[in-house]
Amino acid sequence: MSNQNLGLTGPTETTIRDKLTALLQPLQLTITNESHLHRHHAAMRAQGGGNGETHFNVLIVSAAFNGKSTVQRHRMIYAALSDELAQGLHAISLRTKTPEEVDPASAAGS
Repeated sequence: MSNQNLGLTGPTETTIRDKLTALLQPLQLTITNESHLHRHHAAMRAQGGGNGETHFNVLIVSAAFNGKSTVQRHRMIYAALSDELAQGLHAISLRTKTPEEVDPASAAGS
C-alpha cells in the first residue's frame, strides 16, 4: 500500500515541499505522489517497485516565475531537486504558473 493511500507524507515528498517552498515562496504548492501508478514499469520492477516515492505531480504558483519561460521555471526546480533526482526520484511532472496566469483578474486590477 502506498503512502498516498495511507494519507502519509514520505521523506522525499517532504524534501520536495521544503526545498520548493524555500526557493519559490509559492502561493500554492500541490504535490501528488503518483508512484503507485508506475510500480509495474520495467524500471520500477527492477528496483523492486521503487521506494514508493519515485513519481510526483507538482503544481506550483509563484511570483518567482514572473518573466521566466516554462523551460527556465522547470530548470529552477530541477536544479533545486538535483540530489533527489540522483537518489531515486524518477519522474516529476511540473505545472508552473505565476499568480497572474492562475487569476488574470488580479493582473488587471494592479
